Amino acid sequence: LNNTLNKKRKHGTGIFIKTMELIYGVFQGCFVFKSASKKRKRHIGVGGYLVDDSDENGCDRFTICQKLWETVQMNTEVIQDQLNKKVLDSLAEFIKKPGLACSSDVWRQRGSEIPTAALMLGVNVPDHAMTFRSLCNLLQDSVTPFVVSVHAKECAAVKLLIQKVLEQLMGRGVSVDEEQEDDTALLQKTQCTISALCQWYKTKCTQVSPKRKENLAKNDLPVVVIFKDFEAFNSQVLQDFILICSRYTQELPFVFIFGIATSPSAIQHRLPHSVSSLLCIEVFHSLSCTQHLASVFDKLILNSQFPFKLSSRVIQVLVGIFLYHDFSVQNFVKGLQFSMLEHFNSQPLSVLCCQKHEALLSAKILSKQNVERIRHLPSFMRYVETQEPQEQVRLLTNDEHVKEVCQKLLKNLHTYHKNYYPILQCLHSLTSSLPKFPLGKHIRELHVSCIEKNLWETEEYDSALQLLRILAKDELVAALRSCAEILKSANTKRMQNVLQQLEDFLGRLEALQGVSSEDSSGNGVVSAKMEYQRTDLFQLQKLINDNCQFMCIRQKCSEKSIKDVNKQTINTMISNYAIKLIAKCGISVCCWVSII
Repeated sequence: LNNTLNKKRKHGTGIFIKTMELIYGVFQGCFVFKSASKKRKRHIGVGGYLVDDSDENGCDRFTICQKLWETVQMNTEVIQDQLNKKVLDSLAEFIKKPGLACSSDVWRQRGSEIPTAALMLGVNVPDHAMTFRSLCNLLQDSVTPFVVSVHAKECAAVKLLIQKVLEQLMGRGVSVDEEQEDDTALLQKTQCTISALCQWYKTKCTQVSPKRKENLAKNDLPVVVIFKDFEAFNSQVLQDFILICSRYTQELPFVFIFGIATSPSAIQHRLPHSVSSLLCIEVFHSLSCTQHLASVFDKLILNSQFPFKLSSRVIQVLVGIFLYHDFSVQNFVKGLQFSMLEHFNSQPLSVLCCQKHEALLSAKILSKQNVERIRHLPSFMRYVETQEPQEQVRLLTNDEHVKEVCQKLLKNLHTYHKNYYPILQCLHSLTSSLPKFPLGKHIRELHVSCIEKNLWETEEYDSALQLLRILAKDELVAALRSCAEILKSANTKRMQNVLQQLEDFLGRLEALQGVSSEDSSGNGVVSAKMEYQRTDLFQLQKLINDNCQFMCIRQKCSEKSIKDVNKQTINTMISNYAIKLIAKCGISVCCWVSII
């Protein structure tokens, strides 16, 4: 480098300066970077998400939350399957009908028509996926293995729709060999035509067992195509697909199912008459989403076996989102699960939010920190204030005594819930049919009122009792019988005593009806005897008129007074008993609900 610089100096100063600037530029452009040490991501195990440095029950809380989460998911699926069972069975019977009619003269005259089921599901679109999943499973198990379900976003053109149908059907043959499955998997797009589907269908039908061949000779297996979101499909795509399929009805027994969210008129708006006339349409209605939500409340949330209890504010928020946004029960359940996760994450004492046996075991081994948390609860402070001075000292100083008291109060809480929900259902059964619904139309509204205040002290409760006192006897008897059916499923001693008292009221009302019928029959006998008295014609006419008028007036007055007095007395007794019962069972907020 020095020799180079000396040479540059001989040639001139300008060249030397440029060379030095170049060298310094090279030096200034060289930087050294130290490789940062790679930190390994720490794997968080099960329950690690709820573990805090100051808390040692995170794993237990995570396990309880996971069990409740699975319980909610499983029960909601069972509820939806039960609610959809009727409409799904009707759809299965409808799909079986076209095959039975293939050999009839009527079918030959209308050979180009495709049987179509318009399934009205409502605007709760997020709930449709589970319904279609159950429908596909039912059809594949009991009707036909050839079931296809398509979305509008996957079928922007007719070619894509036909390709989607063939791709789903090729893997659902009857007793197909592995080599044939490989051949169908390599199907090119140019071969995706309905004629190729016809050939494939004939091949599958010839490969079934001999017993299946006897059935297929009379009734071919239908090819069911389910349009999950009918309104979202391009109308031109639907028209072309229906026109193409109508030309192959003699070779392929197509059956369409349209999933419609609005109304049956959507078919007329999407399809012209020339295309809709090729469809033999039958409409099927599923249960409304509000009935589905009511079933979720009845069978899951308002149940003594479900330990997680929602506050009135949370119920109002979740129901408000349901009613004013999407009408989706699935989103409602997700909100319920989110509230569970937030509660178990933020509340260390949520380790007690479980079944009775597990809660008592957890209460026995409460840590000192959790015992202090219990002492700082507002509900526990109110409980301490109601105790004797010596008991207050023990509750504030003795940890073991707090654990024992906590176990006792947990037992009382579970007993309270076993008595609360049957009485709540009975009260709803009595008041849900009253004019203007003073206590609410749905049981969730009545439950929210019970949580927020003492129900028997409200004006709405007084107005409901006044309407019950003037209720017709037949309606009152029907309501009391429904209450008796509810109480028969309750296992507590108090509810059995209530059931016995209720049956006594029913017996009195039925006896009242028997007395009125005997009185009417007795008066008929007296009047019959008076008709056979022998006397003069004019005297007989006068006597009959006078006696008939007198007996009619007397009978009406006596029957009306007896019925009204007895009925009013029994109604008053029932209403008074209801007031005492509801006050005893404590249809109000339990002070220890806030603990769990």
